[in-house]
Amino acid sequence: MHAVPYPLEMQVVVATGASLVRVLDGEVSTVLERPGLQCVALDPRRAEHVVAGSRGGGVWESDDGGETWHDAELPAADVFSVAVSAADGALYAGCEPSALWGRRGGGGWQELSALRELPSAPTWSFPPRPWTSHVRWVAPSPHDAGLLLAGIELGGLMRSTDGGETWVDHRPGAQRDVHQLAWHPNEPGHAYEAAGGGAARSRDGGERWEPADDGRDRHYAWALAVDPADPEQWFVSAAPGPFEAHGDRAARAALYRRRGDAPWEELDLGLGRPLETMPYGLAFSGSTLVCGLRDGRLLASEDSGETWRSLDGHGIARIVQLAAA
Repeated sequence: MHAVPYPLEMQVVVATGASLVRVLDGEVSTVLERPGLQCVALDPRRAEHVVAGSRGGGVWESDDGGETWHDAELPAADVFSVAVSAADGALYAGCEPSALWGRRGGGGWQELSALRELPSAPTWSFPPRPWTSHVRWVAPSPHDAGLLLAGIELGGLMRSTDGGETWVDHRPGAQRDVHQLAWHPNEPGHAYEAAGGGAARSRDGGERWEPADDGRDRHYAWALAVDPADPEQWFVSAAPGPFEAHGDRAARAALYRRRGDAPWEELDLGLGRPLETMPYGLAFSGSTLVCGLRDGRLLASEDSGETWRSLDGHGIARIVQLAAA
């Protein structure tokens, strides 16, 4: 597998844990260095607006594609997830201990504190640090500014229809160890989950969920992406368990594709199977699927995962999360 140039329209931003790396038109540059940088989002309405979250460092924001940055002055330090709404431009930050903050328009941050008042909240517990938990993923609907999903690691998948003012507790059929969530950008109501116990999807705006695990022999799912041209085609990475996915041993991981209600198919990335390192990030840039492995390698596919080309060789030491536009 040989490294080839990116298509000109592709932009990938990678959080490495200590920095933010931008890959634009084949050029790679470190655009932000902060300890604990582990989550990143691109504004769906204007890709030059980049948001990064840090454990211990809050939220950092750029309005010029990463050339300059400013502290977004979030009143919380440990950020695990960030998102920008395609519907109204609202910015969200999920934190540890579990709390969700929102910023709309020209206003300041407000904690969406009703999330912490859900009946299940006293049971939330992150296994490596059982005294706490965090909002691992926040997913605002691109079609409805009030519709919002929040995933607690470990606690459940929560839903709001009024922008986070009120919440309903863990949704039927969804997994409780939420890792990533996604909405389909063009088909209203279609939502997807990758979690510690498997995967699930919703066709009714996140109200009810259906398990989606047949055909996959690994159930610790992590990264997630949905084809913007087809709501019935989506991708997850999975490993046998958390120690393989995140530890020092071989990951024994795989990347899977699902089409409609057919069973999951394991994809061949050209790196041998099973994968020795976990795919930590998945995202679409137009019709191109980008896969970022934990060890820093980047791959891209223009044919829904049938063939892959290598985008590595850029000196990215590690990939924790990525976003693409």
